[in-house]
Amino acid sequence: MIIYNITCSMDPDISEGWLKWMKEFHIPDVMQCGIFQTAKINKVISEKEEISTYAIQYSCHTMKDLHKYQAHFANKLQKEHAKRYGNKVDTFRTLLEVIDSFE
Repeated sequence: MIIYNITCSMDPDISEGWLKWMKEFHIPDVMQCGIFQTAKINKVISEKEEISTYAIQYSCHTMKDLHKYQAHFANKLQKEHAKRYGNKVDTFRTLLEVIDSFE
């Protein structure tokens, strides 16, 4: 299992509207691509109140699946985010491979 993690930091003044847009539009659009099995949005817990940070995690079966997303869908979706929020949201991406899971 591959986890595609996108971490987004922003001024708290825009976080409520950003979160609403992510839940209602962006994440559903990403999931509609048919690549990812699950999506989770997490708030990063921090003592710094002057910034809001969220981690969005999408999971897919293989790196081949992720590359398909990146080749066919990511550019358009990332441009929509950039058009809406520009430099108001700092974003970085990381990839994780699930080695084992414990329930």
